[in-house]
Amino acid sequence: MAEVTLQNLSKSFGKESAVIDMNMTIDHGSFVVLLGPTGAGKTTTLRLISGLEKMDTGTISIDGRVVNNEIPAQRDVAMVFQQYSLYPHLSVRDNLAFPLRSPILKTAQADIDKKVNEVAEILQISAKLDNRATELSGGEMQRVSIGRALVRDPAIYLMDEPLSSLDARLRADLRIELKRTHSDLGATLLYVTHDQIEAMTMATHVGVLQEGRLVQFGSPRDIYESPNSIYVASRLGLPRINILPADLFPTTRGAAHNIGLRPEHFVYGEGETASVKRVEHLGDQTRLHLDLSGHAITALSPAGDPHAAGSTVKIQPVNPLYFDKSGDRIVGRSI
Repeated sequence: MAEVTLQNLSKSFGKESAVIDMNMTIDHGSFVVLLGPTGAGKTTTLRLISGLEKMDTGTISIDGRVVNNEIPAQRDVAMVFQQYSLYPHLSVRDNLAFPLRSPILKTAQADIDKKVNEVAEILQISAKLDNRATELSGGEMQRVSIGRALVRDPAIYLMDEPLSSLDARLRADLRIELKRTHSDLGATLLYVTHDQIEAMTMATHVGVLQEGRLVQFGSPRDIYESPNSIYVASRLGLPRINILPADLFPTTRGAAHNIGLRPEHFVYGEGETASVKRVEHLGDQTRLHLDLSGHAITALSPAGDPHAAGSTVKIQPVNPLYFDKSGDRIVGRSI
């Protein structure tokens, strides 16, 4: 595995800027997730690294080697696409072995057999090796698609929302398997998604993209607890962070225009009076949907202190985040 470095990377399609002056280092052995909505530049970044798209400006280095002028086959990357893209007439075994039979790799048959069996064991599809691809379930087909990348030993694995077409249970299962596989292989992996749960549960580092720009890069915990803008704060966390006028709570002063409060960032029994509009009981937690002076708030109910719709509750912010008028985070005493 290798370190991958992007320096001042940019790409436009006509007048549309897809990636803008991106700088990012993907450390050896890390699991980096690029997070953002459709059109943020996630897939374009993957395609630039793989060589499927040609950059306008910038430098891509893999293991210290500048690869700007190399074709995809020379870059030593393995890519998993959103769709399965399996060969339906081939068995699972032959689908997995297909990349190793490339004339560029020239892999011996004994090595192919060994690698296919190892990857099948990791992905728990050993019993399906002799099945045709058309005989598999959706989750099994996605495992084979991922396995076709894992049989190789590339500098970096690139994954383009490989779980997005699966149902919720399969996504949860494969998230666990991907994280375990990353740990077992010590692989360097760049994964793109719009799903914050995938980012929070799998990544060692998260890069948040906004309209082609990398606006924050750090561990999931760092980005959740210390977002540098309202946009970033809204990308992680379920339920979403409450963004409210700063003057809604009298303790806020100065340059703060908005206050950001996670659902867990409230204390009860003091402060402002809010009405309880709806209560959601979710087993391990209860969510209160509140109204405070016409502003909707989602908060976690204190343990052992149930509230009913139609009642009132006093709330006070704890550990709030402050943002200026442009949406940027304010840190320090200027609030």
